[in-house]
Amino acid sequence: MKVVIIGGGAAGISTASNIRRYDEDMEITVITMENQIAYSPCAIPYVLSGDVESFEDIVMHQPEDYLEKDIKVITNAEVFKVINNEKKLKYRLNNRYISIEKEISYDYLVIATGATSFIPHIPGTTLEGVFKIRTIEDGLEIKKWAENSSKAVVVGAGLIGLETAFGLKKMGLEVTVTEMLPQLIPRSLDSDMSKIIQEYIEKEGIRIILGHPLEEIIGKKRVEKAIIGDEVIDTDMVIMATGIRPQIKLALMAGCEIGRWAILVNEKMQTSVPNIYAVGDCVEVFDAITSQNTQSPLGTTAVRQGKIAAKNIVGVKAEFKAVLNAMVSKIGALEFGAVGSSKASAMQNGIEVIAGKSRALTKARYYPGAKRIDVKIISTLKGKIIGCQIIAEERVAERIDTMSLAIAQGVTCYELAAMEFSYAPPLSMVIDPIILAAEDACEKLKKLAT
Repeated sequence: MKVVIIGGGAAGISTASNIRRYDEDMEITVITMENQIAYSPCAIPYVLSGDVESFEDIVMHQPEDYLEKDIKVITNAEVFKVINNEKKLKYRLNNRYISIEKEISYDYLVIATGATSFIPHIPGTTLEGVFKIRTIEDGLEIKKWAENSSKAVVVGAGLIGLETAFGLKKMGLEVTVTEMLPQLIPRSLDSDMSKIIQEYIEKEGIRIILGHPLEEIIGKKRVEKAIIGDEVIDTDMVIMATGIRPQIKLALMAGCEIGRWAILVNEKMQTSVPNIYAVGDCVEVFDAITSQNTQSPLGTTAVRQGKIAAKNIVGVKAEFKAVLNAMVSKIGALEFGAVGSSKASAMQNGIEVIAGKSRALTKARYYPGAKRIDVKIISTLKGKIIGCQIIAEERVAERIDTMSLAIAQGVTCYELAAMEFSYAPPLSMVIDPIILAAEDACEKLKKLAT
C-alpha cells in the first residue's frame, strides 16, 4: 500500500511518522514545497528576539533522518494536479536552474497543505520591506532586513504579531503595532484581560494603535511610510501578521467537500472522498463549546490530527475530538493563555455566562519572587465552566492545561472550587488563584439565583 502526504509541516510529518509507527510496510512519501521540514514556525519570533540562537536550532529533523524510517521526503516540490479517479498526482520539482514534472501513484492521499498568510488588498504591499511571517524563509528575510533598519510596523495584534513585535524591539527597532479591532488578541481573550497585556507591552516601549486599520504603505521602491487611520508613520519595514487562509486548491481538485473556511473531515480525519484524509490548518474542526465548525491553527491540533489520520489509515480505530483551542504565549517576561470560550465569544454565540475573576500571587505572599497572576473563568448560568484566561509571569501553561481538562470533563465552578490542589510556599498560594476565580464565579451565580 502507498500513501502520499502533501505537506511537510507538523500535521504532515506527524501523519507520516505515526503511519510508520503502526505499519512497517506502508510505502510513505511526503511532498513539500519548502526546503525544510519538521521545524517549529511558532519559534520564529523567538529567534528574532535572540531567545533562540538561530533558525537552524528550530529545525528538528532533516529529510535524510526520515529515510532511516523508510519515509521518502521530496522537498522543493509543488503538487499541481490531483487525479483521484486514477489515484495519482503530478508534482513539479523546482530548483534554481530547472523545473521537472513528475507523477506518483497512491492508495491513500493525505492533504496537509496548511495555510498561507492572508495579505489584505492595501496599496504598497508589494514594496521591498513588506513581509509576511509564516516560514523559516520569511524569518530569515525579516531578520536580515531588520538588522539594517531602525523602525518597524507590525500589522495585526494576534499572537504571531505581538511575538514578532517584541522580537524586533529586542533587536533594537522602534516598533508600532496596529490592530483594526479595539483590543489585542481578540480571538482568545476578553478586552479586560487583553488590556493587562497591552499595558505590559507599552511599558516595554512598543507603541500600540487599536481600532485603526493599515490604510496604505508608501514608498518608491522600498517601504518609507505607513498610513494608519489619519496618521502617517515613518518606517523601514512592515510585517503583515494579518491572519491565514487554508490552502484548499488541491482538495477541491480532488473532489473533497469544503466547509465555510476549509476542508470538511469526519472524526477519522477522512474527507468526503474515502481514500483522502486531511489534517492541519487546511481543515475545519468541531468546537466543543459552540458545537459549530471552526478553525484550530495550532501545532498541538496538527500533531494530534496527524496521529488520528495515521491510525485510521492503517486500520486502527481512532477519533479526533472537538477542540477547546487551548493556547499559551510568552512576550518578554509575561506569559498568558486561554482555553475554551471567552465571555465575548460566548455572548456572540447566544450562551448566557458569568465571569469569575481573581488577582493573586504565584507563590506564598511572603516568599521571594512571587508574581501577580490574573485568572478569569467563564461559566454558564448553570455553573458549567466553558472558558478560562490566565496572565502571569510564571506557571501559566500548566494552569491552562488544568483548565483544559476541567472544561473537557464538564466540571462546574462549584466542583472546581471544592477541588484539592497542591501547595508549597515556593510554588503556590495555599488557595490556588484558579480556586479563587471559581469561588468568585460561585458567588456571582448565587446572587443571580436570589
